[in-house]
Amino acid sequence: MLSASELADRLARDAEAVCRHYLSAGRRAGNYWIVGDVANSKGRSLYVYLFGPRAGRWTDAATGQYGDLLDLVRETCGLVDFRDVADEAWHFLRLPQSEPASSLRGGAPDFPRVNKSAAERARRLFRMTQPLVGTLADSYLRGRGILRGSKHAALGFHPSCYYRDLVTARATSYPALIAAVTDPAGRITGVHRTWLDPGGEGKARVEDPRRALGGLLGNAVRLRFPVQVPVPVMAAGEGLETMLSLSHVMPGLPMAAALTANHLAAFSPPAGCLRLYIAGDADAAGRHGIERLSRRAQALGTLPLVLAPELGDFNEDLRWLGPERLMANLRAQLVPEDAVAFLPA
Repeated sequence: MLSASELADRLARDAEAVCRHYLSAGRRAGNYWIVGDVANSKGRSLYVYLFGPRAGRWTDAATGQYGDLLDLVRETCGLVDFRDVADEAWHFLRLPQSEPASSLRGGAPDFPRVNKSAAERARRLFRMTQPLVGTLADSYLRGRGILRGSKHAALGFHPSCYYRDLVTARATSYPALIAAVTDPAGRITGVHRTWLDPGGEGKARVEDPRRALGGLLGNAVRLRFPVQVPVPVMAAGEGLETMLSLSHVMPGLPMAAALTANHLAAFSPPAGCLRLYIAGDADAAGRHGIERLSRRAQALGTLPLVLAPELGDFNEDLRWLGPERLMANLRAQLVPEDAVAFLPA
């Protein structure tokens, strides 16, 4: 049985055939294969190197996703487990060499195909989770000062979530905190994964222990957020733990974690929202997202109000300054009627 890196190398030997097979909506442009995204949409955001030392490597300029052809097989086929990814890659490699991959565009291959969108994969992964209470993910959040994480329906725990290192191609699995990303109607469009150290020592010791999957643009991890009910006041921010920290001290306030600064900038408050509190961050990217979201909110008739932490972010405030100090800081920044409604007396 070949390793993950060896399988990826085998696929890269005929990168164009792989692209024609899995990304048939694209086209060759010089030394690249150009297509819209990993869901095989028309467009030009995703490009795959076809030749040279980077053959088989790909990047989606719109989403920041990247990887090799094994990652591409996983994304386009909607697979979660590495065994399924490897089986799919072997199926492709065993196709008759005399049959051009491009001939498969209009017909079905000789084995069952899985063609799930990233959103469908995300929904499947979230269905595989278990309730957070009493799990390693619950303990992880408690270690971050977030004691009510298990109260959020948007959070779940996966005891063995597939992880692949994008540099070494090593595939393994770790326990993970899974957060559901939903659209305004409450439909899951993606997930956010935080891989955890099995021994309870925080996040897993990997290069990138946090990754998102699926459709994030305009959507968010929604905490205590009613669906199809007026939301006159809410809070939105970038990081999941930032918003969980605010929810810890203001459990009655609907909140949304957009997960990145760019996605925060694209978030829209629901119709009828009068005030939108935007959780600030200390970095420049966070300020950029706040400014763009503020303009978007104003155009919709919503008043944007920025909440500033005392330290780097609100989770640091919660852990190092304590909930009482955090609430005092928030009370000074909230509209008085919101301070009465959402902060303990």
